[in-house]
Amino acid sequence: MNYSDQLSKAIEHFWRTRLEQGKKQGSTTGVKDAGGRSAVTGGAQLDGFIELLATILERAGLPDYTIFTKKTVLPGYFRPTKDWDLIAVVDGELLATVEFKSHVGPSFGNNFNNRVEEALGSAIDVLTAYREGAFKPSQKPWLGWLILLEDTCKSQSSVQVSEPHFKVFKEFKKASYVKRYELFCERLVRERLYDATCLLLSDRDGGVRGKYSEPNREINFKKFVTSLSAHTMAFVKMHE
Repeated sequence: MNYSDQLSKAIEHFWRTRLEQGKKQGSTTGVKDAGGRSAVTGGAQLDGFIELLATILERAGLPDYTIFTKKTVLPGYFRPTKDWDLIAVVDGELLATVEFKSHVGPSFGNNFNNRVEEALGSAIDVLTAYREGAFKPSQKPWLGWLILLEDTCKSQSSVQVSEPHFKVFKEFKKASYVKRYELFCERLVRERLYDATCLLLSDRDGGVRGKYSEPNREINFKKFVTSLSAHTMAFVKMHE
């Protein structure tokens, strides 16, 4: 099924929510947070994506009471717990966990590194917890990671790297942040840390009208939800 219209609505919701939060912040105190912090701390920006994935899970055969967008805390191995954005738990079995992220400028450098470290840490933590029996009798849960990146000159421009002691891998030389995210999403799947990843681009002006682009077919939304739906339908069929 084509979910492009619903995805556009989720993109639109993200940008409009962010815009409204930016306007409202400081209206009572007269003081705005530095940079884009007010919009970041407002929350609810990615709710459109969470609701869309929940709908897709229902259409794949899951009852709505097995899909959690609240009470999404799961045990970890290197830390006690981790709060995911969406999980599916069916008859005591962990079916799927999904994390949604966004990255809006003007800061891309440190925030990119933070996103990478968060995604890697979350995957290793939950997969190790699974290996150690935290989710028995579950089979390996489906893991997904989706990020919406602002499409700007800064995110599209080439970035220099520092090489004081050793050379970085050649694919990172002068790679933009868009390209860095492409490589990261591809490698998360190829290293089997996540079952599927998705990278979406959207600029502020087009985003409020639901416009977006997908720079890499290997990590687009259709493949992301197809993988999740297939895993879910197979689970449902097996438990009929």
